[in-house]
Amino acid sequence: MKFNEPRTGAGAAIIDGAKILLIKRVKEPEAFHWGLPGGKIDLFETAEDAIIREVKEETDLDLKEPFLLCISDLIDQDIGYHWISPIYLFAEYSGIPKIMEPEKHLDLGWFDIDALPQPITKAVSDAIAALKEK
Repeated sequence: MKFNEPRTGAGAAIIDGAKILLIKRVKEPEAFHWGLPGGKIDLFETAEDAIIREVKEETDLDLKEPFLLCISDLIDQDIGYHWISPIYLFAEYSGIPKIMEPEKHLDLGWFDIDALPQPITKAVSDAIAALKEK
């Protein structure tokens, strides 16, 4: 599917000590890459509300105290995707993460930020770079 304009999504960099929660994608863009939980921002929904909703839908986690970490700008002209995504940092959450949408995600896990599985999405790369700058 090619888009005629940029799309907006939001991602969650959920950390626990030196580990980050990643989820393995099934669909494009970046199918079969390890990415951040998150998804599309709906019309008239704030980015913060969207990321809290999306993470609950995808992992069953309840997130607290969002902090804007960075912006990820994924442009892939070959497949016709352009996603702009604010990435929020979360150090506080409740629940145990689990895959709630198996049609969209193959796996999830906690990974050391210095030993990430491969391949990773651009949003993960951007979030890790921003985390290391802070």
